[in-house]
Amino acid sequence: MARNNTLVVQQAKAALDQLKYEVAQEIGVPLSPNGYNGNLATRDAGAIGGNITKRLVQIAEQQLSSFKR
Repeated sequence: MARNNTLVVQQAKAALDQLKYEVAQEIGVPLSPNGYNGNLATRDAGAIGGNITKRLVQIAEQQLSSFKR
Protein backbone atom coordinates (compact mmCIF):
# COMPACT_ATOMS: atom_id res chain seq x y z
CA MET A 1 0.00 0.00 0.00
CA ALA A 2 1.44 3.36 -1.02
CA ARG A 3 1.62 6.12 1.55
CA ASN A 4 0.42 9.57 0.70
CA ASN A 5 1.67 12.11 3.21
CA THR A 6 0.69 15.19 1.26
CA LEU A 7 -1.39 17.71 3.13
CA VAL A 8 -4.85 18.43 1.80
CA VAL A 9 -4.70 21.91 3.31
CA GLN A 10 -1.18 23.26 2.81
CA GLN A 11 -1.74 26.01 5.40
CA ALA A 12 -2.01 23.31 8.07
CA LYS A 13 1.72 22.52 7.89
CA ALA A 14 2.73 25.27 10.32
CA ALA A 15 0.03 24.27 12.80
CA LEU A 16 1.04 20.60 12.61
CA ASP A 17 4.70 21.46 13.10
CA GLN A 18 3.81 23.57 16.13
CA LEU A 19 1.71 20.71 17.52
CA LYS A 20 4.64 18.31 17.01
CA TYR A 21 7.00 20.50 19.03
CA GLU A 22 4.39 21.09 21.77
CA VAL A 23 3.72 17.37 22.15
CA ALA A 24 7.43 16.52 22.14
CA GLN A 25 8.08 19.08 24.87
CA GLU A 26 5.16 17.81 26.96
CA ILE A 27 6.41 14.22 26.90
CA GLY A 28 10.05 15.21 27.35
CA VAL A 29 11.44 14.27 23.94
CA PRO A 30 14.02 16.75 22.66
CA LEU A 31 13.58 17.67 19.00
CA SER A 32 16.24 19.43 17.00
CA PRO A 33 15.25 22.95 15.97
CA ASN A 34 16.99 22.52 12.58
CA GLY A 35 14.58 19.73 11.64
CA TYR A 36 17.06 16.82 11.65
CA ASN A 37 16.09 14.23 14.22
CA GLY A 38 18.03 11.24 12.95
CA ASN A 39 19.11 10.40 16.47
CA LEU A 40 15.52 10.13 17.68
CA ALA A 41 14.59 6.69 19.00
CA THR A 42 11.75 4.90 17.27
CA ARG A 43 9.90 4.68 20.58
CA ASP A 44 10.11 8.45 21.03
CA ALA A 45 8.98 9.16 17.47
CA GLY A 46 6.04 6.81 17.98
CA ALA A 47 5.12 8.49 21.24
CA ILE A 48 5.08 11.87 19.55
CA GLY A 49 2.98 10.57 16.65
CA GLY A 50 0.57 8.76 18.95
CA ASN A 51 0.03 11.80 21.12
CA ILE A 52 -0.47 14.01 18.07
CA THR A 53 -3.12 11.58 16.82
CA LYS A 54 -4.87 11.59 20.20
CA ARG A 55 -4.89 15.38 20.25
CA LEU A 56 -6.23 15.63 16.68
CA VAL A 57 -9.01 13.15 17.50
CA GLN A 58 -9.94 15.19 20.58
CA ILE A 59 -10.10 18.36 18.47
CA ALA A 60 -12.28 16.63 15.87
CA GLU A 61 -14.61 15.24 18.55
CA GLN A 62 -15.02 18.70 20.07
CA GLN A 63 -15.81 20.19 16.68
CA LEU A 64 -18.28 17.45 15.86
CA SER A 65 -20.03 17.78 19.22
CA SER A 66 -20.61 21.47 18.56
CA PHE A 67 -22.50 20.55 15.34
CA LYS A 68 -24.88 18.23 17.18
CA ARG A 69 -26.38 21.03 19.21
